Formats: sequence, C-alpha cells, structure tokens
Amino acid sequence: MLCMLPSASLSDTNPKEKAAGSATAAKDRLIAPADVAKAPKDAIRTASGLAYKVIHPGDGTVHPKRNNRVTVNYTGWQTDGRMFDSSYKRGKPATFPLNRVIKGWTEGVQLMVVGETARFWIPAELAYGATPRGGRPGGELVFDIELLKIN
Repeated sequence: MLCMLPSASLSDTNPKEKAAGSATAAKDRLIAPADVAKAPKDAIRTASGLAYKVIHPGDGTVHPKRNNRVTVNYTGWQTDGRMFDSSYKRGKPATFPLNRVIKGWTEGVQLMVVGETARFWIPAELAYGATPRGGRPGGELVFDIELLKIN
C-alpha cells in the first residue's frame, strides 16, 4: 500500500520538515504495493480484463477521451514487484496522446478524473504481450497512475 503524506500535516513554518515529507512521499510511490502480484477481490474489473482500484479520488468531473492528450505521474511494476518505469523517479510528469499508449492505459485513464490516483492491473494482452521485444516488460503489469491534467 502506498503512503501519501498530506501536505496539510506538514509544518508550513519548517521548510526542512516539508521537504523531508515530500521526499518520503515520493520515495513511497516507488515501492511496490503489497497487492502487486494480483488484483484484490474488491478491485473493479472491466469486460476486457482490466482491474482497477481508486487509491485517491479526484476532484474533477470530466473523464478524458481516447483522443485527448493527458499529463500523468505514474509508476509501473511487474507482478514480482520489480519497478520498470516511473515518472516520479525521473522527476517529471509524462504528457502523451491517450490513444498512443498500451490498450490498458487507454481504457483505464478514461475511467479517471483530474486529481485521481488509481492502481491498474493490466493483463498482458492489454499491455506489451507475454513475450515483448525491445526490453519491454512482459505479462501482467501494475501501474499507479495520477491524472494531473487533460490537455
């Protein structure tokens, strides 16, 4: 489970404390969640096989469409807990057309609203496949995605 420190709990008068809390929250986003191996029973499942769970609800009301560009932060793991990619680790959100990513992302991000963070268990057929080329991870993949903006 990811631990997110609300900024309200950090002292506004102590910049060192605020920076330490921010660094801890960023580090926690890189740690594989306890449920990385398999979607829990309470995860929502779609007809395609995608499973997801809202971790932090957003305050938006509009869902992106497949032809929108979106800006997100994310971390991706294989089901054995190995992280293979993270915008948090790079320190920069990613912006891309939603119809130019793996099918699981195209489907899943359309279920989100701005400000929301969700965890997705994406089956191989909606990701890179069971045996992908070019060093891409194979099999089921797990992503925590935070939708920052619909461009």
